Amino acid sequence: MAGIGCSSTLSSTSNFRTSWLVSETHSGRAAPWKPLHRKILKIRAEVNYVNAEEAKKLIALEEYTILDVRDKNQYERAHIKSCYHVPIFIENQDNDFGTIIKRTVHNNFSGLFFGLPFTKPNPDFVPSVKSQFPPESKLLLVCQGGLRSNAAANKLEQAGFQNIACMTSGLQSVKPGTFDTVGTTELQDAGKAGLVTIQGKISAVLGTALVCAYLFITFFPEQAEKLFQLAPVS
Repeated sequence: MAGIGCSSTLSSTSNFRTSWLVSETHSGRAAPWKPLHRKILKIRAEVNYVNAEEAKKLIALEEYTILDVRDKNQYERAHIKSCYHVPIFIENQDNDFGTIIKRTVHNNFSGLFFGLPFTKPNPDFVPSVKSQFPPESKLLLVCQGGLRSNAAANKLEQAGFQNIACMTSGLQSVKPGTFDTVGTTELQDAGKAGLVTIQGKISAVLGTALVCAYLFITFFPEQAEKLFQLAPVS
């Protein structure tokens, strides 16, 4: 009995190590099973969320590379020295009718009042990052308020990057002097543009007019569309 047990164990072990399994039929004959396909489990690393001071330590002590994912305008106003720039959103210059309407509304409200560009997701974001960094790279993602860097972190994590850190509250919370910077303003002010930077009655009056125009377009879209069709489009 002991010999049978030993033979059975060796047979099982041998069968386990091969790519085919063998079972016994009721008649005592061996019948092949389908090939054994091994499952490869990928373990995704969690994104490390840090504040500005913690981010500075990651750069100094763990040699993280800064990846700025803001749009071109904010990046040019102010960015951290020696950082890389790959925007997660790019300016939307599509010329289909729906996009033209949305862009016109945006440029005459958010664009004019807050200086925000009309954008769309950058289809080349992940490929661009992959072309510059291998998956094991230590990347610290930053944006102005924290939302875009969080979205970028999720995309890169899904693409196989394992060492991703993200500044939670964005560059708007960075105190002057925390990082060496390049640009015409402080990091925390790089998101400010448009008429909101103008003080006094002018901004208040224009802001009110823009809000009224926005509400008109929202609640009376058919009339607004007719007006846009009458206006020349360059």
